[in-house]
Amino acid sequence: MTERNGTTKESAEVRPAPAGHRDDAAASLGDYRAAFHAGRLAMAVLNRDGLVLAANPAFGELVGADPEELVAATAADLTDLGADPRVWTAYREVLCGRSDRMRCTRRLKHPEGHSVWVEVTVEPLTPEPLSGEERMLLSVADISDRHDLLARLRHLQMHDPVTRLPNRALFFERLSAALEAASFEPAGTGRIGLCYLDLDGFKAVNDTLGHRVGDRLLSAVAQRLTRCAEGTADRGSGRGKHLVARLGGDEFALLVENSTGTEQVAELAQRVLDALQRPFDLAGQRLSVSASIGVVERTATGTTATGLMQAADTTLYWAKEDGKARWTLFDPERNAHRMTRQALSSTLRPAVDRGEFTLEYQPLIGLGDGRAQGVEALVRWRHPQFGTLPPNRFIALAEENGAIVELGRWVLERACHQARAWQLAHPSDQPLFVSVNVAVRQVWDSDLVADVAGILAETGLPPELLQLELTESAVMGSAGRPLQALQALSDMGVRIAIDDFGTGYSNLAYLSRLPVSVLKLDGSFVRGFRSQEHPNPADEMIVEALVALAHRLGLTVTAECVESAEQAERLRRIGCDTGQGWLYSRPVAPDRVAALFI
Repeated sequence: MTERNGTTKESAEVRPAPAGHRDDAAASLGDYRAAFHAGRLAMAVLNRDGLVLAANPAFGELVGADPEELVAATAADLTDLGADPRVWTAYREVLCGRSDRMRCTRRLKHPEGHSVWVEVTVEPLTPEPLSGEERMLLSVADISDRHDLLARLRHLQMHDPVTRLPNRALFFERLSAALEAASFEPAGTGRIGLCYLDLDGFKAVNDTLGHRVGDRLLSAVAQRLTRCAEGTADRGSGRGKHLVARLGGDEFALLVENSTGTEQVAELAQRVLDALQRPFDLAGQRLSVSASIGVVERTATGTTATGLMQAADTTLYWAKEDGKARWTLFDPERNAHRMTRQALSSTLRPAVDRGEFTLEYQPLIGLGDGRAQGVEALVRWRHPQFGTLPPNRFIALAEENGAIVELGRWVLERACHQARAWQLAHPSDQPLFVSVNVAVRQVWDSDLVADVAGILAETGLPPELLQLELTESAVMGSAGRPLQALQALSDMGVRIAIDDFGTGYSNLAYLSRLPVSVLKLDGSFVRGFRSQEHPNPADEMIVEALVALAHRLGLTVTAECVESAEQAERLRRIGCDTGQGWLYSRPVAPDRVAALFI
């Protein structure tokens, strides 16, 4: 049969190669074999099944066998390629022709007994020149020196130079590995524990004695922590490895893998506290330190390294908040309260703009005639998640993060608008004044005088119908700007009241210096007036003395928390001017205040 190019198919298949070509191929093969056998790199030629076709002397020396004895041996067994599933898969991909190369690092046992780190490479060779057989070249390079150098560099990179302990990077690496292993290891407990600590007052050591002494102290602390970990690692059930790490500064962590329960980790924390309470003798310096420790112990499943550390950090903060020199166990309920508090704090400012706040009003009743003289504005937060919240749930947070300035301005403006509306709606009646609480940060962080003047001008509310309440601790020792602001407000005609009087320093001297119009007695005094059958003479004598003093100074007195007619009558006899409490009314919405004018 003739092809289009004029040759026959049979002749194309059986035509022998020219003599010169065969000689060149044989010469090339001879050069290849010479290089193969003389090379210092361990090499072996494999077939597609991974069997050794030929090995050079360097390869035989590496595995401790004569090269000719290795023919037909399984290469994967000689180089430990089957121990790692990922390496084995990559190796098979090359043998099957689906990948051009694979490279991996293995640790082999040298015939002389020591271990050798090698880099194994497998890649295809060009087909056999004469037979066309497909082959693989396996080469093994000894990288022990390079591996040892990298290991030393990694050790330096992953360990703290002062204490020689694992550093933060290695700790998180080990923590992540421990969590993963605990979730799948059948023989383990499936739990993990953590003690997160820092030294109380370590900064003072650095500041007074210098960083060199501080570093020696850290090193000595590290040694004691290591001994504590070693002393508890094999106790009890024998489970659990304890890793001690320095996370930075004076912060340390002790990780308990496969912990047996809260008791084990708490015992470790107590051992650490006891060990650190013993004085340290450092180059002639005798130092005493303590530590605060956050303890977390939980199931590893569903726990992340970040979540565990957040819980430990929170618990460490609790230990310091509770008085230092102690360990504190993570409490989910307390943490939920903290998270709620944080959520409220972060959403306070936007809540003002979203209109989530509202005001309710509680009347102030004249004890002599029983008529309403004014109302106190009380803010409520209609939170979309937590429902309606009273002031004690968020006012302290607002003062901490500064949102009280904006919130206080809104309360003041809204209360003045409402008081003016009542005045216009009931012109023939005695107008009710409105009393608004003012935080001390409003005096310091804003121009309270300008705010009040602007709001009064905008609403048209007469100044005498506005009363501002400040706590006793807020005005105690007022001087400078606060005193000037209070005086300016008083000169404007606004009344100034001291709220919760009697719970602070009760230094009566400042009453003669401050432009105060009203004292509001704290409810703790009034509670002693609950009944005629069980009177509290001391409370009555104190209240009587305070009322008499206030009247001598030209001040009026309001009693808070009046809950019974007996209390109201006794307060009236003593001379108290007004009362406020559930006897008269709970805080109500603005539309229900109109009934007070009837």
